[in-house]
Order: sequence, then C-alpha cells, then structure tokens
Amino acid sequence: MSRISDDIEVRVPVSVAYNQWTQFESFPQFMEGVERVAQLDDTTLEWTASIGGQTRQWRARSTDQRPDERVAWVSTSGARNDGIVSFEPLGPDRTRVSLELDIEPEGPVESAGDALGIVDRRVKGDLERFRDFIESRGTETGAWRGTVEGGQVR
Repeated sequence: MSRISDDIEVRVPVSVAYNQWTQFESFPQFMEGVERVAQLDDTTLEWTASIGGQTRQWRARSTDQRPDERVAWVSTSGARNDGIVSFEPLGPDRTRVSLELDIEPEGPVESAGDALGIVDRRVKGDLERFRDFIESRGTETGAWRGTVEGGQVR
C-alpha cells in the first residue's frame, strides 16, 4: 500500500472549502480520471474512474466527517483506498486543504504508475484544480453539514 500526502492553500473561508468537498458528485469537474461519483446515501459513494487506461469502479464509505474539519473514508469494494482530507482555517478567507491517501495499486500498470510517482502528481494536480475550481466560483455548489462518526450519521 502506498501513502500519498499533499496540501494546498485556497483563498476561500474554511466553510466554503469544506462544503464544496462534500459535494462529491462535482469531483469529475476537477479530479483527473474521475468519470462519475454517485452518492448512494449519506455515507456511501460509488466511484467510476479511468486508471491506466482502464475503467475502475469502487465504493467508499465515509467513516468520519466533521464540518469544517475533515472528511475520512475507506473503500468497501473494488480498488482499495482510504484517506482523510483535513481543513485548517488560516484566516477569514484562507484555508489549508490537506490530503492523506492510502492506495493499493491493482495490476502492473497501476503499480508502475505508483512507482513512477504518477499517482503523487495526479493528486497534486487534483488539489490544484480544486483550488482553481473553488476560487473561480468564490462559493460552493452545495453543502452537507452532517456529522459522521464511526461510519454512522449523528
């Protein structure tokens, strides 16, 4: 399993950055290779992405979600991955978005891409595109302010 960590500063309030990140179905607009994210219920997402020229699908479950602080998940089927995105206010209109991602490459193409740092660069690019997306809008496309603890909505 590989661990990828990166962060970026965005010029929006922490609530705007967090609220946009909870709009999972908008991820294809700024995440390379992500074709579709469907929110099946408050804690379950179904992902479709192109990875190494192949279409992959998996489900992920939110395990810990705290407004304006973090979103954590674990895959429940398909491509094995888990991670956490943290949000740190740096001022009234600045936020640090930090991502930690653990992935298990599937097959030789994904393993080679991981070894060559392609996954790291993709994550960095996704964070940069998220920054550009949210800063150009100046506001979120929606919000979900619920709390998830241990995979359960509170």
